[in-house]
Amino acid sequence: MNEASLKCALDAIDSANCADPNLEVLAGESITREFAYSLHMTRWLYELDPAPSERLQIACRAQHIERWKMPRSDYPEGRKSYYEWRQACGRMHGRRAAEIMAECGYPDSECERVEVILTKRELRKDADTQLLEDVACMVFLEKYFAQFYADNAEYDREKWLRIVRRTWGKMSTRAHEQALALSSQLPEHLQALMQEALADSD
Repeated sequence: MNEASLKCALDAIDSANCADPNLEVLAGESITREFAYSLHMTRWLYELDPAPSERLQIACRAQHIERWKMPRSDYPEGRKSYYEWRQACGRMHGRRAAEIMAECGYPDSECERVEVILTKRELRKDADTQLLEDVACMVFLEKYFAQFYADNAEYDREKWLRIVRRTWGKMSTRAHEQALALSSQLPEHLQALMQEALADSD
């Protein structure tokens, strides 16, 4: 495809995410939360792959497209419901990205490919899906881990160790290297948590 189609898709995704009623401060500016998240995703994509494909650029930008329309509170408490919500979000994000791509002139095969990537059904089996997951994990560790920890003070140590280990287990070796480099920038209590969680990860 040409540059115009890619710009069309990214602009449409940005426009959708700029309708998020929730705000976040980025570089001293208040912008919508999901737009900020999409910018973090794009930045980390280029950190992990300096020449990403169009489909990965679109998938990363659409990773949380319009997520506020499907809040976690719509689902019951508990791990099972949490995963059901995550899967439903992935399907929604995939459909919206595919719709936007079709409107921007992408062939059905590319629209369907991005939809599959965003549902993460083939994690570990598909290189594009794995890269998307790596990017998402890096964004979480860098931008959201500290606040997530603060917001869930009721979690015990074992639960936090499981969370870190599950996140680590979803990442590739390339992302592991980046995460270890990033960990030195985390607050000391999170550095200690990561060190404990990964001490026997090998």
